[in-house]
Amino acid sequence: MPQSKLYQPLLLRLLHGVNAILVIGAAITGFLVYDSWDGRFGKLGLTLKNRELIDIHGTFGFFFLPLMILFTIYSIRAGSKRLLQPDSLNKLTQVGKPVWWVTLQRLANTLMLIAAIFSLISGKFQDENWLPNGEMNHVWYDVHLIAWCGIIASLAIHILMSIKVGGIPLILSMFDPKFRPEDHPARWPEQIKAWLRRPHL
Repeated sequence: MPQSKLYQPLLLRLLHGVNAILVIGAAITGFLVYDSWDGRFGKLGLTLKNRELIDIHGTFGFFFLPLMILFTIYSIRAGSKRLLQPDSLNKLTQVGKPVWWVTLQRLANTLMLIAAIFSLISGKFQDENWLPNGEMNHVWYDVHLIAWCGIIASLAIHILMSIKVGGIPLILSMFDPKFRPEDHPARWPEQIKAWLRRPHL
């Protein structure tokens, strides 16, 4: 593999890809649950009230939780450069410059991570009977809705900024099945141990 070719770590690609599928699936089913059972802030009426939608949405959350924990650890320990930096606020004042676009991408990445964490936490504190019983005035349900909005907004910004910053090569690099010898799955345990031993992020 040419070293000049844009490359993303294999573990990042796998975690990012699986999490993306689960996030999008959870976001779509979450909206369908809201659309069929709630709709206080507007609705499309795409589905009828169906208890199975709540179960399907919960299933996405069930599988998303352990993978999100792994992805969060990876993002903080190994991918911290893709998140907000101490000088990010200063860089956001440089509107229109390349560093501004990169900082917006990092902001979107960070907000998506936070929104996903809040959606999982708030989801675990909900009762699946609340909506069927017409109980919509629960704090954890409100937090879950806000987190859903955060995920949708940050996902849109993330995609747009990724295209702006890295273009098609960056998008394609996330789907490239090839990997370098030093990135072989057999080396993941030692890499993870190294990340966890780091004294600083």
